[in-house]
Amino acid sequence: MAVRINSFRDIASRYDVVLCDVWGVLHNGVAAFKEACEALTEARARGLTVVLITNSPRPHPGVIVQIRGLGVPDSAYDRIVTSGDVTRALISAGPKKIYFIGAERDLPLIEGLGVTMASSEDAEIIVCAGFFDDETETAEDYRATLAGMAKRKLPLICANPDLVVERGHRLIPCAGAIAKVYEQLGGETRISGKPHVPIYRASLSEAKAARGSFDLSRVIAVGDGMPTDVKGAQDFGLDVLYISAGIHAAEYMTGEKTDEGKLTAFLKNEGATPKWWIPRLA
Repeated sequence: MAVRINSFRDIASRYDVVLCDVWGVLHNGVAAFKEACEALTEARARGLTVVLITNSPRPHPGVIVQIRGLGVPDSAYDRIVTSGDVTRALISAGPKKIYFIGAERDLPLIEGLGVTMASSEDAEIIVCAGFFDDETETAEDYRATLAGMAKRKLPLICANPDLVVERGHRLIPCAGAIAKVYEQLGGETRISGKPHVPIYRASLSEAKAARGSFDLSRVIAVGDGMPTDVKGAQDFGLDVLYISAGIHAAEYMTGEKTDEGKLTAFLKNEGATPKWWIPRLA
């Protein structure tokens, strides 16, 4: 069973590098979690290097602007690596006629890569950054369009593997939900973000650039998403601090109270073995 901690201070001396999820840990899409930001700022003051590792489909300059606007201070981290950063390599290596799925805010993902927009009938590949409108649509709304492209065996590059994220007190669907439907239709997906290896390699490379060499046993990953944050870090061999009040809270929490028996059963059912847990990073 993961050990409950009351503060990141309880374990900070064990680590040199923190790979911290963003959405659900540092903010909820509406406002920053003040105590989480303070925890990372203090960790850096103690000498730890903090790399934010996010499945945002935007390249990191756009995420910096976004999280500043939500109240996350620059003092909370050293570097940021996004799924958008590592996905650009996949897009660059693929066919140039793309069917793009995503909102206008997601277009920086493909800027400067020499690709052209095409219809679903003419495209040679799909790039999915998110929903056209994540406030009203579901992944099922895309099934009919995706079915035709799956029959043509077009690969789908997914720039955000998350299935859902918190936006205030609601769960909003992400590109990963569309990729899941495409896989159900027999389509091929290509993904570099969490839980896949490329984003972890890139994040550790950034940590090394910031502080020099370190041992992998001195790295801790912090996150709230089972299929992405926890699975990815576990598969890479990292210790995990699970943020239990995130997207899976309904499985074992009533209000602010955690049923530890239900939490234990949930973790076991998910095959998750985080070393530590805390409701919110503090």
